[in-house]
Amino acid sequence: MNLFAYRGGRLHCEELPVDELAERFGTPLYVYSAGTFRKHYARFTRAFAPLDPLICFSVKSCANLSVLRLLGSLGSGFDVVSGGELFRALQAGAPPEHIVFAGVGKTQEELTEAMQAGVGRINVESESELSVLSHVARRFDHPARVAVRIIPEVDARTPHHYTTTGTKDNKFGVPIEQAAALFRKYARVPVLRLCGLHLHIGSPVRTVEPYETAIGRAVALVDELRGEGFTVDTLDIGGGFPADYERAEALPAAAYAERIVPLLEGRGLRVVIEPGRCLAANAGILLTRVIHTKDTGRRRFVIVDAAMTELIRPALYDAYHFIWPTYAEGRVPVDWSREQPFEGLVRCDVVGPVCESGDFLARDRALPALRRDDLVAIFTCGAYAMSMSSQYNSRPRAAEVLVDGREPRLIRRRETYDDLVQAERV
Repeated sequence: MNLFAYRGGRLHCEELPVDELAERFGTPLYVYSAGTFRKHYARFTRAFAPLDPLICFSVKSCANLSVLRLLGSLGSGFDVVSGGELFRALQAGAPPEHIVFAGVGKTQEELTEAMQAGVGRINVESESELSVLSHVARRFDHPARVAVRIIPEVDARTPHHYTTTGTKDNKFGVPIEQAAALFRKYARVPVLRLCGLHLHIGSPVRTVEPYETAIGRAVALVDELRGEGFTVDTLDIGGGFPADYERAEALPAAAYAERIVPLLEGRGLRVVIEPGRCLAANAGILLTRVIHTKDTGRRRFVIVDAAMTELIRPALYDAYHFIWPTYAEGRVPVDWSREQPFEGLVRCDVVGPVCESGDFLARDRALPALRRDDLVAIFTCGAYAMSMSSQYNSRPRAAEVLVDGREPRLIRRRETYDDLVQAERV
């Protein structure tokens, strides 16, 4: 369900040919589809509607203010993991009570900012953090609303071990067997309202079973805590729901909801869910233009003006992104798989200009023969692309455009060389 499609051999974002966007705004260029965000958000909310959950979009996945405002207008709250993300959510107009502040290493300053803003809940990840928060909260006339992030000891079997977060081998959360002790020690501290549990097992999680196991363990802990007289009214089940990077490998939200909803219905819990990738990934592409091509006799390289500075996922996670020319008359891709059923394709590495051998966007990929100035689209770049971008090699960050029907809107201007050094002029 995304609104990027080839028509007459030209790739369109909603009603606009993307080559027109490249001509107007330059490359590299992130292009987002407002209609796709709406479709994905509506599909997700429908699936989990029986729980009436608070859906908090994961700001780290796509942090642009205009994207946050769009999702906020649809009713979304926000999951933030830093003071900067909290600032972004507030700047986007989010009601503070619809903001959940997670993160394994919140500083005293960030906890103070969260208390000043009046965020809906702070998800703490250690006893040390609870102790600091109890001291910070004394300066305010309202208690801190708190949930403990537990380690459910569930391996979510994510595609890369860097993105699993639900076991004791990961830095996140408190072992589930220690959580009750934290409630006993801190739940009656007057400046704290310790009333919830939080879990997050990784991303993307392509099967439902890890959620079932993790939620089952969390619910058992809720029952135990309630049995000891503690108030537990909130369960944040995290995010990690997948998106389609290749073919249609991601289960729909309804498949997860079908088995998660029965675990939580009727338990008197305010359920919070933190989708990011599943809403944003297929709502964006990265446009890039071919600078040079060369053949070393061992490998053929297509050098484009995007790099690991615009899309680090291939270098960091060995992640796959479908790549194809924006003009593809007679060779419109049948899906987003690695091998397309066309004759005359050329195997090549698609690489950027950054001075690292790890600066690649695709390796040994069969593509139509590409020439200098050809425009190429990299798909599934709405999540963890711009938000993980950098200025390495002193490369100004790219522009972002949001398309709604036939209306393109520049939502982040392209950085200039002057932007690179502005903060250093002290």
